[in-house]
Amino acid sequence: MQRLRERIEIAQRAVASLTELTGAGNLTSIERDAAIQRFEYSVEAVWKAARRYLRIVEGIEAGSPKNTVRGCFEATMLNEAQARGLLAMIDDRNLTVHTYNEALAQMIASRLAQHATALANWIAAVNRGVIGKV
Repeated sequence: MQRLRERIEIAQRAVASLTELTGAGNLTSIERDAAIQRFEYSVEAVWKAARRYLRIVEGIEAGSPKNTVRGCFEATMLNEAQARGLLAMIDDRNLTVHTYNEALAQMIASRLAQHATALANWIAAVNRGVIGKV
């Protein structure tokens, strides 16, 4: 359980670092690229914390980010709209390997504030689950 709490804290810090840049207004291309990198590691931290929660607390095995979202929905941690939004966000995360494409980088950057909010809500739901069930 201690490792799960550590993962939640790591995820919360990652999301806070993303939020720091998404609230900065007009970003230079370097800042935008840094924000996309923060988005990538924030998604990784949150889905892995959620996966650990599902396994330890709910007894649900999820091997991928999308399966983890589905598991959180199944465990009623997320509503349908939240789950759909997170699945779309993961699609954006999967596209970030193509950020050499300027138009794609701009498109993903335009959604980072929304994604940061979704990630913050997701890790908050995981944290509430830990508090409520332990």
